Amino acid sequence: MIHLYHGEGKGKTTAAIGLSVRALGNGIPVVFVQFLKSRNAGEVKMLEKLGAKVLRGKSCGKFTFQMSDEEKKSTRKISVSNFNRALEICSVLSKKNQVLLVLDEICAAWNCNMVDKVESEYLVTNPPENVEIVLTGRNPPEVFLRKADYVTEMKKEKHPYDSGILARKGIEF
Repeated sequence: MIHLYHGEGKGKTTAAIGLSVRALGNGIPVVFVQFLKSRNAGEVKMLEKLGAKVLRGKSCGKFTFQMSDEEKKSTRKISVSNFNRALEICSVLSKKNQVLLVLDEICAAWNCNMVDKVESEYLVTNPPENVEIVLTGRNPPEVFLRKADYVTEMKKEKHPYDSGILARKGIEF
């Protein structure tokens, strides 16, 4: 099945990590891809310690709207490579087990043209057998909304950042 956590509120990645921990605790392998994220985050270290295969990165520490064309090109190359590598890993693992594949911030990667849209759409319209898929991010493409079995929208009503409080280690990252 396909899960989609989307919206403007906090909690999309957190929900995907929670499901990943649940899967790992039940012996289900997890392949966790983070698009457009490069900051060292505590949750990534823990997922790896628990046995998840984590693929992530971008060419620089900037948001996509701050990147030069060369940085965007390099980041796209990393994102496409991570997507393809994740599918290869899932292909091997899913022959023996159910697998959880998390594509964290795939919506942003899609909207910024940092992933191959044809391959991404093919994945959600033809999910591999034994692979449970989690998609996260803001402004999901229509195909994600249409094909997802679980759709959860995170809606921000209030956030400390609105009052000038910056992200805190261990809470927001």
